[in-house]
Amino acid sequence: PNACGLVQRSNTVRPAHWKEVFPVANGDRQSPIDIKTEETKYDPSLRPLNPNYDPASAKIILNNGHSTSVEFDDTVNKSVLTGGPLSGTYRLRQIHFHWGSNDEAGSEHAVDGMKYAAELHVVHWNAEKYSSFVEAARQSDGLAVMAVFLKIGECNPQLKKITDRLDTIRIKGKRALFTNFDPSCLLPKSLDYWTYFGSLTVPPLLESVIWIVLREPISVCSEQLAKFRSLLSTAEDEVACCLLRNYRPPQPLKGREVRRN
Repeated sequence: PNACGLVQRSNTVRPAHWKEVFPVANGDRQSPIDIKTEETKYDPSLRPLNPNYDPASAKIILNNGHSTSVEFDDTVNKSVLTGGPLSGTYRLRQIHFHWGSNDEAGSEHAVDGMKYAAELHVVHWNAEKYSSFVEAARQSDGLAVMAVFLKIGECNPQLKKITDRLDTIRIKGKRALFTNFDPSCLLPKSLDYWTYFGSLTVPPLLESVIWIVLREPISVCSEQLAKFRSLLSTAEDEVACCLLRNYRPPQPLKGREVRRN
């Protein structure tokens, strides 16, 4: 049992109130969305995805108070994503996770109204057109995020390297060395996807993301998910508060088209 019990992140502004600080929260291409499979459009021009990651580019794992993330060296094109709906080369920046207070619903995107237990985001930026992640994040084609659903099932041996390190970064602001990791080990066998134009799902909610949502989930067991929920959204000098629910609810589609390959 967690020492902090079921205390929520009371020290943070809830997603429902983000629009008061970030008006773009009501924008026309906000994420996540509920993907209605019958309404998606097959697009024969969409190519296969081609992730090409160098394990040596993994640098650190950290707890930023909103999620846990693995950060990669993005100063050169060592780890990149091409193909799919993308024009050009997108450089890997980081991966992070979203989860819920139980095993029922923790994903950000939904499929036909159904949520998964958790969701992995693999974040890339357009290094061909822009000089930094910060610059790219302000452009309509600046970022490409691959989303992977996590479904309750068998323990995932590929996730173990991450969950084994969570104890060392339990408190907000903690970081630890994390090297020799290829995030493609967390991708499903099939890289079939849905794609649409959207936004970051956390403030500043910039509308700069080409979303690539993989259709096939990967497995995670309850014990592994419980380790994510043991992380704290609070720093050392604050009252301990568990990071139990770090997803944004689905946003209106507002006429956008969701394509599939």
